[in-house]
Amino acid sequence: MINYFDFRNSVSGLFWSIVLMPFFQKIGKKSRIVNPLKIKGLNKITIGNNVIINSMSWLQVEHEEGNLKIEDGTIIGHFNHIYAYKNIQIGKKVLTADKVYISDCMHSYIDINLPIMNQKTFAINEVKIGDHSWLGENVVILGASVGKHSIIGSNSVVTTDIPDYCIAVGAPARVIKRFDFVNQQWIKMSM
Repeated sequence: MINYFDFRNSVSGLFWSIVLMPFFQKIGKKSRIVNPLKIKGLNKITIGNNVIINSMSWLQVEHEEGNLKIEDGTIIGHFNHIYAYKNIQIGKKVLTADKVYISDCMHSYIDINLPIMNQKTFAINEVKIGDHSWLGENVVILGASVGKHSIIGSNSVVTTDIPDYCIAVGAPARVIKRFDFVNQQWIKMSM
């Protein structure tokens, strides 16, 4: 028995996936892109199987050598903004909540006489989001990686790498728990 079905998003997702398919580097089976806000650099974007990119999300690869890869089973929330200058890789079965920003670059602000919006963008570090991780609402990932099966709490700003099997929160984000495989439980980190 079906309790809920979002017909509009399912149809829109299928429509955009079919229309844009020839322009992507690759888009896998049963993947859906629902009512995108903006997609730039399609030929540098690889999307695996069963990926859902929810409405009003923005995918962009800026540099000609850049690359954005979203692997199988990942679900990207509404209003996400993923901006790759060089390389962003989002692993398998990653879940992002709404309004997540992921980037491997930032604007220069060297010339004080020039508006920041008119200054060049430059790469900082590649970004990798590990398999099975979860990024909460309003998370910012800026030139850092998140390990597999890790959780980033809502409103956190990640500027340094987060290891596998960790929970991190804050601005800047810091690890507050790690999974202990010996005791099979999450252990609170001392401050």
